[in-house]
Amino acid sequence: MTLLTTWPESGPETVLRRTSEPAEIAAALAPAGVRYEQWPVRADVAPDAESATVLAAYRAEIDRLTAEEGFVTVDVASLHPGDAPGWAETARAARQKFLAEHTHEDDDEVRFFVAGAGVFYLHTGGEVHAVLCEEGDLLGVPRGTTHWFDMGTRPSFTAIRFFHEEDGWVGTFTGDDIALRFPDFDTLMARRAERGTA
Repeated sequence: MTLLTTWPESGPETVLRRTSEPAEIAAALAPAGVRYEQWPVRADVAPDAESATVLAAYRAEIDRLTAEEGFVTVDVASLHPGDAPGWAETARAARQKFLAEHTHEDDDEVRFFVAGAGVFYLHTGGEVHAVLCEEGDLLGVPRGTTHWFDMGTRPSFTAIRFFHEEDGWVGTFTGDDIALRFPDFDTLMARRAERGTA
């Protein structure tokens, strides 16, 4: 279940918004220029499917979005427990790369979750929006938006990535430690399991 939680940027002591309703999530994020939509999930695509299989399964949606937004590169990022020897170290390094607040000056960050989950934290307009994305969710973060991403201590996800630039993912880090002051992926998932929502 997708979940949006919003706090003031001063800290997570006060919850300003919590919703799992797709229309409410899209409406809450739209003023910041963030795109949120849900695509049909292809049940015949395994969570650890090869990139070519994933791209073929979602070809119609990919072609539509690429035509609308002018993307030049589309690829698949995937990380699942036990993928290969050294998985734990690979997962730790990948998580650390995205966990600090950053921006993208030359491109939007657009991801569609084929399988698994991750949390995008958007720091905009004096608020922090934690968007817990799961399979079927597409999130588009506009260039220049301060944000970070947490995939948890045991990452398990497959996502289609869209780029306007051929360089792919290039982040500019703000140096702010704000990400340390808000609940991480594991905490949000645990709270959701306890309450039926985070």
